[in-house]
Amino acid sequence: MRTALLIGTGLIGTSAALALQNRGVHVHLEDNDPDQARTAAALGAGTTTPPDGPVDLAIIAVPPAHVAPTLADAIRRRVARGYIDVASVKGGPRRELEAMGCELSGYLGTHPMAGKERSGPLAATADLFEGRPWVLTPTRDGDTEVLNLALELVALCRAVPVVMDADAHDRAVALVSHTPQLVSSLVAARLRGADETAVRLCGQGIRDVTRIAASDPAMWIDILSANPGPVADVLGEIAADLDETVRSLRALESADEQKRGGGAGGIEDVLRRGNAGRERVPGKHGAAPAAYEIVAVHIGDQPGELARIFADAGRAGVNIEDVRIEHATGQQAGFIQLMVEPQAVPVLTAELRERGWSIRQ
Repeated sequence: MRTALLIGTGLIGTSAALALQNRGVHVHLEDNDPDQARTAAALGAGTTTPPDGPVDLAIIAVPPAHVAPTLADAIRRRVARGYIDVASVKGGPRRELEAMGCELSGYLGTHPMAGKERSGPLAATADLFEGRPWVLTPTRDGDTEVLNLALELVALCRAVPVVMDADAHDRAVALVSHTPQLVSSLVAARLRGADETAVRLCGQGIRDVTRIAASDPAMWIDILSANPGPVADVLGEIAADLDETVRSLRALESADEQKRGGGAGGIEDVLRRGNAGRERVPGKHGAAPAAYEIVAVHIGDQPGELARIFADAGRAGVNIEDVRIEHATGQQAGFIQLMVEPQAVPVLTAELRERGWSIRQ
């Protein structure tokens, strides 16, 4: 691939353009908002000058509701040898294109499983897709050349290709992406009218659960409007679990010992099913989940502390597999949780204590 046309210069589009530019592909940028395209160009994502002729690949990076008309227009203008989109829903846009009578042999629906709470070109980074799954949804009548171009794009963005059926993809993202967004927002919404005293008690758990609730509502309305059925199906199942959980909690209030026992059993069931589901979430680099142990270290909130603790772990010859920071309430300090292999715990603990770090038992 030598040339590409990126239509839509938001977070995903600009990030893909930056990755391609960094790897020698000449990228042309197009957007309904010229200012946004100019911003992406100023970041080094390409040029706003139209291409002289058809490019190798046109990448449609617009919201799901706009994929079909935007792609149909691009095909009509013959701007490229091949066409893909990167929207988060796949089945609906393709059916809309078919209803419009578009020739789709040169089109492939794709979806990079990456993003941020922030949107727009200023949030874009060239490494957004590195190590992330990038779903491809080829069909039997699709052109092999377009599939090869899409695979080249995925490789240039250093993502991991995953081939799926379009409707299976939409059911999957309803479960692992779209429903979690709504659940996060529902939990965060409980905080809106909460007493200030309660909000001040927020810890890392509520921060983890509500992190994605900071996402742009307009963007998510576009996404959910394109995949409402599968998301409603998952939410319906969660609603049934919630009803049963509420009944179990009410039973725990009962003076009847048998009812309390039944309530405890119901709560234990949902917690254990949650344990089992969490164990299926892929671990580091998409591998099977690993059982890490946590070394929690008291750390001050000042420049250089993180660098110092990582350097000390390196001197001990210990690889930090993952890390989280738990901020202390009302103090310029907190705890950093270093996740390491179980056999590395005594080595790391001894090294850090020797260098003056305070370890939480």
